[in-house]
Amino acid sequence: MAFGYPVGLELSGRRAVVIGEKAVREGKPDGLLAAGAEVTVIAEGPPDELGRLENGGRAKVFARGFEAGDLMGAFVCVASSEDPAEREAIYREGQAWGALVNVMDDPQHCDWAAPAIIRRGDLIIAISTGGRSPALARRLRKELSERYGPEWEEALDVLEDVRHETLLSLPDLEERSRRWQRALDTEELIDLVRDGRADEARTRLLARLARA
Repeated sequence: MAFGYPVGLELSGRRAVVIGEKAVREGKPDGLLAAGAEVTVIAEGPPDELGRLENGGRAKVFARGFEAGDLMGAFVCVASSEDPAEREAIYREGQAWGALVNVMDDPQHCDWAAPAIIRRGDLIIAISTGGRSPALARRLRKELSERYGPEWEEALDVLEDVRHETLLSLPDLEERSRRWQRALDTEELIDLVRDGRADEARTRLLARLARA
């Protein structure tokens, strides 16, 4: 199975390079920035997007085409190009410098596949078809985005708070896991958060953890 092992990369402080106009148009720099990467963009356009990224100080921008040496020190690269020779060159340079490369719409020149992403704070839902059907991945992202709305970000905050509050009282990992499985009611949690009753959700969960 192509790209059959899903993984989340730690990109904080690591160099990520985005190459090509299509990659910029499809928001690849923003996704890498959201993950904490130090992003360099190499593309001849679109001018408005390059300006936004550069003027905001969020990324280093070079308004030109790909050149040898652009992937020096890179950890990860997302690239797009209409030129097969350039796609090959980008991939080979990535191999030479030890960078993980994804050349869009060219699975043969990819070390990894970019899933469709839903972000709700630190909650990340990724949908991948192994490169077989990006259209299906986009459709599922739309459907799941409606199901997992912005309230899930606050719900995750509640769960994190409760977890930290109970770590000392539940030192045994197996016992802690058992209690959480019995105490966690995600439907109730989301309903309460939607109603602006996050504190009540926290109180109820703490009580069930104590009883479980």
